[in-house]
Amino acid sequence: MSTITERPHPPATARPLVPVAPRDLVPPRQRVRAGDVVAVIKAYVALTKPRIVELLLVTTVPAMMLAAGGIPSLWLVAVVLVGGSLAAGAANALNCYIDRDIDQVMKRTSRRPLPAHRVSPRSALVFGLVLGVVSVALMAAFTNWLATGLTLAAIVYYDVVYTLWLKRSTPANTFWGGVCGAAPVLIGWAAVTGGLSATAWGLFAVVFFWQMPHFYALAIRFKADYARAGIPMLPVVASQRRVNVEILLFSWLTVAASVAVWPLGRGALGLSPIYGVTAVVTGVLLLREAYALVGRAKRGSRCVPCGCSTGRSRT
Repeated sequence: MSTITERPHPPATARPLVPVAPRDLVPPRQRVRAGDVVAVIKAYVALTKPRIVELLLVTTVPAMMLAAGGIPSLWLVAVVLVGGSLAAGAANALNCYIDRDIDQVMKRTSRRPLPAHRVSPRSALVFGLVLGVVSVALMAAFTNWLATGLTLAAIVYYDVVYTLWLKRSTPANTFWGGVCGAAPVLIGWAAVTGGLSATAWGLFAVVFFWQMPHFYALAIRFKADYARAGIPMLPVVASQRRVNVEILLFSWLTVAASVAVWPLGRGALGLSPIYGVTAVVTGVLLLREAYALVGRAKRGSRCVPCGCSTGRSRT
């Protein structure tokens, strides 16, 4: 006979049933709090660099209005703005994926989602690719092939040509990278007209040349960051005198391009004497700021971009 005996269980009536709430059936570590969802959404939005997207779109709408000689189709404007936002967000997300190694080294970028480990590299890559596909498909479905091709080319150029190659290999990276920042002007114009005129290229030149003094100010401010990451931005590898010369040169070219657009587009909406006066006045203000920036750089001010002593930058 077996010597193993079972301990008798108490009757069922001795173990009263206690109702269990559905949420208690999920282990605590598997529950997703609302705050966590919001944090994840914010991290993915941060990957798209929304402030940069906003700047890109600011140049798109005026270009579309000039191309149409008035107010273009609101449906077309909406499509280009959504498609452009998704395309820029895709390019920026892929940029974050590619630059995750240097972003964690630079203080300015160390809080981005990837170096802060709020989003995994694989998730960022998939997110960027999906945004890119959706943006190009949207442009292809509702605009034309030129606008679609320019949208795709801008994404590829920014991530493959600029981020992977030029940014890490040459101090001319800012110059060549400026093509991407000015591309929305051409995309907006092409979406309206299906082609590119001299006025479109003139507007492209304005945005293109402006990016050099704009970004050199940022690069001067974060010169140590770029040097630590091994990125050959011009202020890192060239003398301050060389940087000053380029800041002034491209500031003058920006003003010249903005004034040159006036006769090229005369008769179109906005390119009236009001445009000419505005271009001259704002050009003078830009040149004043450029010369002030150069002056502060020569004096070795601690905060070159804004001239204050707090170390903050307006750029």
